[in-house]
This record gives sequence, C-alpha cells and structure tokens, in this order.
Amino acid sequence: MTTPLHPLDLATQLTPSDDGRLMGRTSGAYWNMMGPFGGTTAATLLRAALEAPQRLGDPVALTVNFCAPIAEGAFEIGLNEARTNRSTQHWTMVLSQEHGIAATASAVFAKRRETWAHQPAERPTLPPAETLPRLETEGRNAWLQRYEFRFAEGPMVLDPRADNDPASAYSELHVRDLPERKLDFVSLAALTDIFFVRIFQVRGRLVPAGTVSLTSYFHTDAAGLEAQGTKPLTGTADSNVFRQGFFDQTAKLWGADGTLLATTVQTVYYKE
Repeated sequence: MTTPLHPLDLATQLTPSDDGRLMGRTSGAYWNMMGPFGGTTAATLLRAALEAPQRLGDPVALTVNFCAPIAEGAFEIGLNEARTNRSTQHWTMVLSQEHGIAATASAVFAKRRETWAHQPAERPTLPPAETLPRLETEGRNAWLQRYEFRFAEGPMVLDPRADNDPASAYSELHVRDLPERKLDFVSLAALTDIFFVRIFQVRGRLVPAGTVSLTSYFHTDAAGLEAQGTKPLTGTADSNVFRQGFFDQTAKLWGADGTLLATTVQTVYYKE
C-alpha cells in the first residue's frame, strides 16, 4: 500500500513541463488570510532547486521576495542555474500566475565539509514540549492547523493596547509539523516563517501586514536534519524596529540537541 503524501509534500509538489518550467498548485491545507502561507511558498521555491538533477550539495541560504498576492490555483516556476563553482551553486526562481510574477527567489547551495566549529548562540531553556499547553488552532486559518505550537513565552494575545504601551515582540516556543513529518530542508524552509507577525503581538490586534522579503540561513546539512527526525524544534522570534510602514522580524530554530539549525530575517509591510 502506498503511504499518503504529507500535506506539506502535496502543497509543494512540482511537475516538470515540456518547456522546462515547473508546475504547481496552491493548497487549501496551508491557506492563510488572503493567500497561501508564505512558508509553503518559500518551501516550494526551494524544492524547485532541491529537485534539480544538477543540484550541488545542500542549501545554505534562501531569499524569497513576495511581489504580489498569490491567487488560489495553478502557478509555474521558472528555475535558472545562475552559476556553479567548485563548492557553491547559485539558483534563481520565479513564481508566476496569469496576472504575472508573484514571487522571486534566490538560493545558494554548497558542499559542506568538516571544519573548526563554534556556536555562540545558545538555545533558550524551555520546559519540555509535552509540559506546555498546545495552542488551540481549530477554526483558525488552515495553515495554523498544520503545526503544533507550544509557547513558553510570548504567545500572541489579541488585546488592543494603548499606542504608548506596546507588548514585547519576543517569543519562545516548541514547534513541529502536524501530522508529524521528518525534518528536511523543505519543512525547515517552511518552519522559518511560522512565527506570527510581530506587530500583531506588539499591538494586540490584527493590523494589515504582509511579508515583503524573507531570507533564511541553514546551518546544517541533510544528515543533521535527519538526526532531528520528528522531534519538536525550539524557536525564538523578535523584532528590532517598527517604523514608516515596515518592520523587521528575526528568528532562530534549534534542534533537540541544541544545534542551531536555521536563522531568518524578514521585512514586513504594515498599514497602521
């Protein structure tokens, strides 16, 4: 009997066309307010390069620029191998629909090798995941139901605050895919975008906002992700500044053994 595909694999599935483009379709399982969850868009664009026959090594960095709303339905991705060096490889990806380009991306892959290593970043000490309450997501946006969130600090609370009394932008949590899925670069790319938009948390209300650009850095190879399996990741998120219609959002994701697996930063537009 064939094992059913995980919802994330269905959402990021790509089919080559005769002219070299990759064809995909948005998934209702990862729908956000007005379009697909940005993490699945990032994961889909990364998958385009991951599945290229000439792909070299593992991804080191991924940048996705969200140019326009992605409509429900079919899309295509144009993939270009920009340059391959001895140990690094550079890709560009363009996601288009009938109305034109909706997202562009670039990815850097590399052959990693054993070197001197040092990790100044320390994973925060959180209570075990099973001892923290699971965020109730039933009835909320579909993509939220594809993850298990267990907050130790900074859950989003919709409680409008005065302009001169914003809440902290910092959060700590355990998170993993639902249903459970072994970690790989596709799921890690999506997980770098699971942190709620910081302005919602700071202001205590749903302010019109959307990610403009997301960059994720991967700090391990495929074997390192394989060792994580389906165990929850530990994540932190924060912001540095909200000003003139844009804010930054930074985040880190650690594995169960304390290894820093990914860091990410995004620029988010807001209207207030």
